Amino acid sequence: MGPIESLISHLSRLPGIGERTAARLAFYLLRANPQYRAGLSESIEALSTIHLCSSCSTVTDRDPCSICSSPVRNTKVLCVVEKPSDIYSIEKLGSFHGFYHVLHGLLSPMEGVGPQDLRIPQLLDRTSKHHFEEIILALSPTVEGDATALYLSKQLMKLEISLTRLASGLAVGTDLEFADQISLGKAFEARSRLR
Repeated sequence: MGPIESLISHLSRLPGIGERTAARLAFYLLRANPQYRAGLSESIEALSTIHLCSSCSTVTDRDPCSICSSPVRNTKVLCVVEKPSDIYSIEKLGSFHGFYHVLHGLLSPMEGVGPQDLRIPQLLDRTSKHHFEEIILALSPTVEGDATALYLSKQLMKLEISLTRLASGLAVGTDLEFADQISLGKAFEARSRLR
């Protein structure tokens, strides 16, 4: 297999990238500026220095990560997420300034994923040592996310910490006529008081 075919093969294994898209990317890279290709190659090579933060379990190139070592974060609030990319999404909002904890998955008995397979023991240890005032469960509104939130709420109940979950329901701009029953039901459950 030649270098182009090898590159296409590797690119086509990326999520959402089929063989045709991989071929377009490979030929784009072939025509790209050599400095761009070198920078891309260095960035990929630098992934070998990535490891988990000893505090929050996100992916980082230093320990603790930049968020855990920041002196300006709100030390009283912890946001629990499923995966490191969730932190990126929340940080883009610019409105959350607390700390994070990454579970690296959700409970899924059907797939054999239990609490011991996630970073739940580390979360429980962390919350028992640090005096957070609020823990936000920023988990997907799926069956697995709901099961994980329920499990965590039972485990954290004894700590007397405010435990919240992100609201779920209707997306902005959704017409009620076209909303599915689950989203509409969640919207009623998570309704907010106007006065």
